[in-house]
Amino acid sequence: MDRFRLYPFPGTAVPDLAIEAELTRRAESALEIAYVVTGPVGSILLPSPEAPQRRDGLWQHTCFEAFFALGSGAYLEANFAPSQRWAAYRFDDYRAGMAPAEAFPAPDIRLEAAPERLVLTVRLAPLPMLAEVGALGLSAVIEDRSGGKSWWALAHPADKPDFHDRDCFVAQLPAAG
Repeated sequence: MDRFRLYPFPGTAVPDLAIEAELTRRAESALEIAYVVTGPVGSILLPSPEAPQRRDGLWQHTCFEAFFALGSGAYLEANFAPSQRWAAYRFDDYRAGMAPAEAFPAPDIRLEAAPERLVLTVRLAPLPMLAEVGALGLSAVIEDRSGGKSWWALAHPADKPDFHDRDCFVAQLPAAG
């Protein structure tokens, strides 16, 4: 298991909130990502539970994301909501050629919530495309109960939050375990 800290975009964080992501490679092409949020998690606005299915626009509310670099500028974006809704898109290059990633299987999304800790665990079934993944980016959009949003990522290289920026893809997939 590899652990990574996500950092809030300057000036947008909920005070005393922290987010880490834990990556575990279950097999050559299977992956588990656990987003661990600690601090005043009661201040986070969580979407209501729904049946697990694909849905666009998840990033407009509390949502956790993973970006997989596929080479030659192409990448895959996956969104995971605490509601159990999810989405996956393939891009040919930076924000270009976006299309639904039809071969992306439905993830198993589980939410555990306690007063000072929230864990969203995503289990990805075998994805043959993981064999070609180089770097990856991990990120989160957190909507608080007052209507504010914060953007969390492994890095924020630009003057505004932009999870699609390849300079945010600073993690590597762990070796298969």
